[in-house]
Amino acid sequence: MRPDTPAENVDHTAEAARLERTAALYPEDAEALLLRAAAHRELSGDRPAASALYDRLLASGTELDDPLLVRALKASNLWEYGHEAEARAIIDGIRTAAPRDPAPWVIVAESLESHDELEQAHETFTEAVRLLLTDVAEPPYATHPLLFGRHRVRRMLGADHDEWDALADSVHTLPITLDELHDPKRVWSLGSENPAELEAEISRLRAELGAYRAALSRPFPVAVLHWPASELAELTEAYPSLAEEYPSYDAHLATTEAALRELSASGTPNLGIVPGTVPSYEAFAASEGTSPSDTTLLPQYATTLAARGRAVAWPPEPGAQCWCGSGRTYGECHGAG
Repeated sequence: MRPDTPAENVDHTAEAARLERTAALYPEDAEALLLRAAAHRELSGDRPAASALYDRLLASGTELDDPLLVRALKASNLWEYGHEAEARAIIDGIRTAAPRDPAPWVIVAESLESHDELEQAHETFTEAVRLLLTDVAEPPYATHPLLFGRHRVRRMLGADHDEWDALADSVHTLPITLDELHDPKRVWSLGSENPAELEAEISRLRAELGAYRAALSRPFPVAVLHWPASELAELTEAYPSLAEEYPSYDAHLATTEAALRELSASGTPNLGIVPGTVPSYEAFAASEGTSPSDTTLLPQYATTLAARGRAVAWPPEPGAQCWCGSGRTYGECHGAG
């Protein structure tokens, strides 16, 4: 259950409790699961419980994939229930740390924006885009919210367009322009009695909602399973019948890339790859009461890994390393075909 599911369709408290129980069963995925649980706690109105989950992760003693993201989410949540001073201190620390991941920047900048700290929000968005996008030919998808957020804040401040605003316009794909979406006067149209103005505003809001849902959907891709070479060798040795499914490692890599390209050509969005390991696969088979030799279990295993936040987006960003682990860029490796 995704946190953006309408409240009338989900019991956020129950969903948070379920995710917390799942995190106890899969400690290797605790970070992704507890972050989703915290989101449900926030949506249920229990912000202190959400803060407790963020603190639990930060104090766990295990190495987190993105500790600054956890801190950013904690700061945003704290500010919402009256802990402004602590939230500001955390935000200042994140800005000083200058993360290379855009997500913490987006969280803290939007938190400042939502509390009418527009100048500080603008400075934060600007610091991020300069750090992450200077001399970058094609902005990665994950950085788009930084460009859009900066554009939005500058419109509210009445600032003229600059080169970063032009870049935001260039990556914006919706039919309504960013200038329209971010027009400060739009709020007045919601109080209009003119049906045409109201209809136009509804269209704009639908466009924004579509972009928001598209962004939310990306962490939950349609996933294809990839076995690293050592794991595949161990898998086929332990379960020889799977050798028909995986006749060789090279064939496995070629089949994986072909499957992803076929899905992409058919119009399937938000594709990803999940790396499998033999111990987790055996544990999954046991939980399903099925033998690991059962090939119908493989796609279910991939889907479960993706739901636990283990998927990596495909295709890789331009210049990024290939998903297969060869060490070469995707364009030089499996992306070259």
